[in-house]
Amino acid sequence: MTAPSSPETATVVRVPLGARSYDIHVGRNLLARAPALMTPVLSQKRVFIVTDSNVAPLYLAPLTQALTDAGLRADHAIVPAGEASKDFGHLAKLLDAMLAAKCERGTMIVALGGGVIGDLAGFAASVLLRGVDFVQIPTTLLSQVDSSVGGKTGINTAAGKNLVGSFHQPRLVIADTDVLATLPRRELLAGYAEVAKYGLLGDAGFWAWLEQNGAAALNGSHEALREAIVVSCNAKAKVVAADEKEGGIRALLNLGHTFGHALEAEMGYGGDLLHGEAVAIGMALAFDLSVRLGLCPAADAARARAHLKAVGLPVDPPRTGARGAITAAMLTAHMSQDKKMKDGAVAFVLARRIGDAFMSRDVSAAALDATLTAALAS
Repeated sequence: MTAPSSPETATVVRVPLGARSYDIHVGRNLLARAPALMTPVLSQKRVFIVTDSNVAPLYLAPLTQALTDAGLRADHAIVPAGEASKDFGHLAKLLDAMLAAKCERGTMIVALGGGVIGDLAGFAASVLLRGVDFVQIPTTLLSQVDSSVGGKTGINTAAGKNLVGSFHQPRLVIADTDVLATLPRRELLAGYAEVAKYGLLGDAGFWAWLEQNGAAALNGSHEALREAIVVSCNAKAKVVAADEKEGGIRALLNLGHTFGHALEAEMGYGGDLLHGEAVAIGMALAFDLSVRLGLCPAADAARARAHLKAVGLPVDPPRTGARGAITAAMLTAHMSQDKKMKDGAVAFVLARRIGDAFMSRDVSAAALDATLTAALAS
């Protein structure tokens, strides 16, 4: 559910999980209000902030000052920016820093950053001292509408993305829309891919709204951007409440991700392909595969591709990766490591039309290969 709001107050979206329910606050100037928002969920007057080398120069000092002014002790650790920090080595260094700071079970971990920081800090919180609380303060559009909500935490391995992790729900999410003003355009677009996902998988009306208002949201309309974030958070909150640990409908949130994760792995998790860019390509491929299987009208696939492309997102896979020319066989090999594998079959999120996605394990190798081969040749 969503609490009423005005331009001067935050919109509050509730994630209803019984005793582990929490609020997502969406609005302006929330970083300064973080101590007041956090106070109800703090067990002691100290926090440990985890951030990265891009976010720290912008927001670590003001957040630390706000917390200190509120009488809280605030220690911190800064990890290198980028997907490469989501690995065992950086996790170990982060845990060592937390222990060196003498974090206790009552110490609140604060994830200040994008999806990488949220995943890494959340996973660290889930295992530190057998589990401590954490708060998400997402600083990218992607993390505000997706990765900060729902409790998925984890790191990458050589075998694939997010294959080691845990479900560990935050106590609070603070989505300050003002911090998005410092995002590079490419990062903002990457986050928009996850916004678009909610329309494509289950809300045709929202997709139509995005076709009319998405460009404004990306080009400076705060109200349009805030509306997109709130609708996205509401959509994810409902799915998480119904299926917290991805035993059923939550898997629909992976629309485009099976393809996208394979592309990210083949690209080496560097800056050449952002997660949201990979998801945008993956959603286009999911609709292409759905059309090839006779499940979805070609017009819907074309419409999905057209809007993603119109706002500036990629819809075709890169041809060259970390190992040279990318082939369909390389991508299907990565898909065989997908977390949703069951009895050797990869689970795909497919579409009957825009706003109507479903899970399927009945995808022939020939159809998948044909879809990928055609995309890589286009």
